[in-house]
Amino acid sequence: MGTESDIYIHPTAIVDQGCRIGEGSKIWHFCHVMTGSVIGKKCSLGQNVMVAPGVILGNNVKVQNNVSIYEGVVCEDDVFLGPSMVFTNITNPRSAIVRRGQYAKTKVHKGVTIGANATIVCGHDIGEYGFIGAGAVVTKTVKPYALMVGNPARQIGWMSEYGHKLHFDISGIATCPESKEKYKLEDGHIHKITAA
Repeated sequence: MGTESDIYIHPTAIVDQGCRIGEGSKIWHFCHVMTGSVIGKKCSLGQNVMVAPGVILGNNVKVQNNVSIYEGVVCEDDVFLGPSMVFTNITNPRSAIVRRGQYAKTKVHKGVTIGANATIVCGHDIGEYGFIGAGAVVTKTVKPYALMVGNPARQIGWMSEYGHKLHFDISGIATCPESKEKYKLEDGHIHKITAA
């Protein structure tokens, strides 16, 4: 855990003993970080965020207001979780049936963006740099760099690592307008072929 001098915890936040928080992280108003959770370096938890036991957040994860991150969720580095987005961890919840210990896992890979009010149904990983549009409901695994929208979410394109929609030419090459990095589309998958 970082030292008190390099971690900011707002006085209204509750941080239980037994969690790990990396240096430079900020935990804002009315958050609850529970025992057994791990938060990496330079993370930001907006107002009213809950982090459950066993959750792992990598470095530079930005969690906007009103997000609950339930047990079974792992977010790698540079993930953005938009305001009021939702994770689930049981596919068939019933109030009268105890299913603790049956939580399905969800892995959110490096660089993913999940838009405001989106829902991620548990057990479906999101590939690196995937981009989930606001209000989308993800019910299946998402390919790396895929742009997903709607309910249920469907893929409508591909996004660059800088968050721009990619437009491929006849040879299957696209260039990010901001970074100038190039991507190749082959057999329904893309990969970056050059650095800026």
